[in-house]
Amino acid sequence: MSLKTSVIGFPRIGKNRELKFASEKYFKSEISEDELKKTAAELRAYGWKKQADAGIDFISSNDFSFYDNMLDTAFLLGAVPERFSNLGLSELETYFAASHGYQGKAGDVKALPMKKWFNTNYHYIVPELCDKTIFCLQSENKVIKEYKEAKSLGFKTVPSVIGAYTFLHLATYTGSKKAEDFAAAASEAYASLANSLSAEGAEWISFAEPALVFDISNSEKELFVSIYKKIISKIHESTKIKIALQTYFGDIRDVYDEVCSLGFDAIGLDFLEGKKSLELIKKSFPQDTLLFAGVINGKNIWHADYEKKNALLEEIKKYVPEQNVVIGTSCSLLHVPYSTTAEEKLFDEIKKHFAFAEEKLTELCDLASGDKAALEENKKLFSKERASKNTEVRKALSELNDSDFVRKPDFEEREKIQHKNFMLPLFPTTTIGSFPQTKEVRANRAAYKKGTITREQYVEFNQKKIAECIALQEKLGLDVLVHGEFERNDMVEYFGSQLDGYIFTQNGWVQSYGTRCVKPPVIWGDVSRNKPMTVEWSVFAQKQTQKIVKGMLTGPVTILNWSFPREDISLKEQAQQLALAIREEVLDLEKNGIKIIQIDEAALREKLPLRHSDWHSEYLDWAIPAFRLVHAKVKPETQIHTHMCYSEFNDIIRDIDAMDADVITFEASRADLKILDALKEANFRTEVGPGVYDIHSARVPSVEEIVAALEKMLTKVQKDKLWVNPDCGLKTRGDTETEASLKNLVEAAKELRARNL
Repeated sequence: MSLKTSVIGFPRIGKNRELKFASEKYFKSEISEDELKKTAAELRAYGWKKQADAGIDFISSNDFSFYDNMLDTAFLLGAVPERFSNLGLSELETYFAASHGYQGKAGDVKALPMKKWFNTNYHYIVPELCDKTIFCLQSENKVIKEYKEAKSLGFKTVPSVIGAYTFLHLATYTGSKKAEDFAAAASEAYASLANSLSAEGAEWISFAEPALVFDISNSEKELFVSIYKKIISKIHESTKIKIALQTYFGDIRDVYDEVCSLGFDAIGLDFLEGKKSLELIKKSFPQDTLLFAGVINGKNIWHADYEKKNALLEEIKKYVPEQNVVIGTSCSLLHVPYSTTAEEKLFDEIKKHFAFAEEKLTELCDLASGDKAALEENKKLFSKERASKNTEVRKALSELNDSDFVRKPDFEEREKIQHKNFMLPLFPTTTIGSFPQTKEVRANRAAYKKGTITREQYVEFNQKKIAECIALQEKLGLDVLVHGEFERNDMVEYFGSQLDGYIFTQNGWVQSYGTRCVKPPVIWGDVSRNKPMTVEWSVFAQKQTQKIVKGMLTGPVTILNWSFPREDISLKEQAQQLALAIREEVLDLEKNGIKIIQIDEAALREKLPLRHSDWHSEYLDWAIPAFRLVHAKVKPETQIHTHMCYSEFNDIIRDIDAMDADVITFEASRADLKILDALKEANFRTEVGPGVYDIHSARVPSVEEIVAALEKMLTKVQKDKLWVNPDCGLKTRGDTETEASLKNLVEAAKELRARNL
């Protein structure tokens, strides 16, 4: 008997990033809204056809988004803050204003906050609900439009929407009302949506509820149950549409019994990250209910081991009738690239180990059909050891001891030494690292990569840009400078390309947020550094000025979290290998006169387990020491900075302090500086630079706006510990807006100094 198959979601940026480029042209008014929508329609049709041609039984619709599905859901429900709707823009323009801000004739508004989506590198827009918010479902909304669009093309789909509980759980509330106050209206809206879809011929609706994999309190459980009792009851009153509850990124141990008793027609469980999912179905699973079993990894790119997957499926079928088991992906395929067919430069011996989104469709169908030839071929693939070993690296790891993770002297003594040596003013100003990457910068890098210019020409161009960047920062009056990172395409790929043990794809693009796409490198074997990676650029930059220029590195945990990791050794071991490699670079920078070294850990929280009980044992107990391993051997005179962005750090703030950096800069502006309370409560000793403006928006902050942010910071942070900086790197911004924003940033710091001297 052949099992049925399902896919939670498909990539949407386009195999050649068509959505990114079309959106950016639209923002510049180079194409019309209709032209952008045409590109979007082509991408949706491509995804549906690929899945249908592969033989997937349950194909999702509404998994497409111009920016983010949480933002889509807010617009679906009419939960759009008035500051955006009052701009008087078109619906799509209003949508983009909410996602990345707006500054123009219609007004000046900041974007909604942006956070990491659970334990991934994808970012979602945080909905904002106020006391005046009224959910109002549009009759001809995105979910219905895309279902009808698929149907018109001959594709039968399962409309999928982020569920009411997850939407309310992740939203922010600006008034006195909380999630429970919106529950009844949300239930009504979701039931109405299901009824409308049924009228259009939809047989299924799927509610995605990944928030159920968090630790769930009794009150949260009651909220979830009350929402779905009403939704299911209202749907069953007037329609026969079937209801699926889809979960992913973990297991739902806290609400499993309630989920099973509510009467869903299908329940989706993650059997990869859901440590207890198998144990839960062993206890019980409702009869006549489909199990969407997430067994194919939606977050990593390695080919599945069919023997192991079949063993898991056989175990599942002991507790769920075979006819009720649907093989699916563990989560949306949004988190992996489109296809290995675009990888023309990778050797077949390497490429055969990879399964991107389209190859995962084949994996699902192979497992569902039990194809003997495919099973035999897969068995051969896993019969030999793949990864390359480095005995020197493994020896170095085995010889590590406690002293390798502890920096001497202690923080307070180092702080005194550095303040005396650097003589920086109160509220020192700096940037996070990168400066705008213009077309000329990208063209220079591409030409060197293609071999159409010499290394001498490449270096000469970059040195000219570095000199210009240093001169601009001096003109603006910044206190601690950066070299601009014109040689870097990506903060992880740049380092991975110079480390042994890594391999790279040509077109392995995945969406990080909106139009921002990244191409994660792949850890293929043991990692080591064979030569300096940044020293020449930092040394050249420092020679251009009397001011301090920061050396800029990416930390081991972020490199790991933003790579596709190995699955044959632990994440801890991979992080320590990376830490030893980056430590060599840190010590080389120090030896060459670089006095401040920034080791970015933007993704520190990204792989933090979703359940509190696992935080230390499964992650922080090795992630924090990995960072300390990088800098523990530097001199007390050398100042170590790090940077973190677009995650919630409040609840691990003490662990961040334990990283023992000298200065930490945080993304903070989109989160309304909420991290300040956590810093004060934890008696945070590290000097801090909470970002004073959002670099993901083209708007230029005023001096008054930045001064107001700094004044708010000073209520929580000691004045001699406060740095002034943007939220993140400036790579994606334009030259004009960058210069204007930094000019205002420096002026704001000067104004504050004058008040505090």
